Amino acid sequence: MSIIQVGELARRALVRSRGEATPLEAFADAPYLEAAGEIIWVGVHLPALHPRAVMTSNAQPRGVALHFDLLPERGWSPQLPALDETSAKIVAAGAERLRRALVATDTPCGFGALLDRRTMEFPLDVAAPRVRNLTSSYARNDPIAVVEASHGLLGFGTGLTPSGDDLAGAALFGRRFVAPDNQNWAAAAETLSHEVRTRSHAISAALFGDLARGQSFAPLHAVAEALASGDDQSALDAARTLTEIGHSSGWDMMTGFIIGTTGNLP
Repeated sequence: MSIIQVGELARRALVRSRGEATPLEAFADAPYLEAAGEIIWVGVHLPALHPRAVMTSNAQPRGVALHFDLLPERGWSPQLPALDETSAKIVAAGAERLRRALVATDTPCGFGALLDRRTMEFPLDVAAPRVRNLTSSYARNDPIAVVEASHGLLGFGTGLTPSGDDLAGAALFGRRFVAPDNQNWAAAAETLSHEVRTRSHAISAALFGDLARGQSFAPLHAVAEALASGDDQSALDAARTLTEIGHSSGWDMMTGFIIGTTGNLP
């Protein structure tokens, strides 16, 4: 298999496994495999770069072990822009402008409906009060309350990555972005990254952990970078790319990011 682009987490896992990646027993037909104990994401047309992504030159067969002979010396490894208290407030204001601009031109789905006061479809409508509770916990800047509120969302929803995981993980991503020096948020992220392993499945738990520590999909990082630089148009362009991921995963992550950065929903 020839690699076009690779995330650093996936690259290091393949180095340790000597290029071998094996199917996950419970997800033989999914594009996720295991290398040296890490879950990696392999495909020719992946929707976005990610630390776990391995973008290949040709389509790979499903359900069989893969071998990569040549590995790049470096992979993509994102970092969140550094913010101080003043710039964090500017980012929060920019995130609210982004929310308004995004729903003015696009129709949200999944938990994204909450960004535009829309009624969600079943079963997500059941969780609307849980999301409101999570939002108020972020508004109070209360990491302990956020951990408790997140419990009702972990593993909740349909799809390969449940919507509740995507939203709760991206909310932590957003709060770690605007409060990078607050160790209480780091502790909350570590707690929930551990708990999600028993509340969701292995793939979603791995992606949740990535979000919680601030290393995830490239479009989400592009949103953060654009907000940090005050570039509203680039933030909107990146957000539109993010919302195209999965059936509703991108919208779920966008909603969580808005909650985490602003502590607010309309």
